[in-house]
Amino acid sequence: MYSNHNYNLTRNMELGLLFTRVVLGFIFLMHGIVKFQGMEGTQSFFISLGLPEFVATIVALVEFFGGLFLIIGLFTRIISLLFVAILVGAIFTAKAGAGFIGGYELDVALIGMGITLAVAGSRYVAVDSLFRRNRR
Repeated sequence: MYSNHNYNLTRNMELGLLFTRVVLGFIFLMHGIVKFQGMEGTQSFFISLGLPEFVATIVALVEFFGGLFLIIGLFTRIISLLFVAILVGAIFTAKAGAGFIGGYELDVALIGMGITLAVAGSRYVAVDSLFRRNRR
């Protein structure tokens, strides 16, 4: 049985993870929307980085649907890892030359959020919780 202290600690941790999940999901959802709204420019930018045009579409799809899924708590760990991969790719293809400050510092913070969710998951207000077996 959990003590009251452990219950409060678990509740606070889950609330923090919920907040992190929704914020990260919203950020990526918005980035996906922007990419789709200007897909021609997005594809041109990816081509200028030496990436195939279709990668822009894949990234936009992952950001848009991954953002939605993260907000509702569906496939949280997997989506978080996909976001980390996108961010690492962005750092090495588009932002490394700009340096840390004013370049990729926000990407590193988002990577930290993604890794946290990939490791810990997020059970509060999450569709994933509907499919989880009760484990002891």
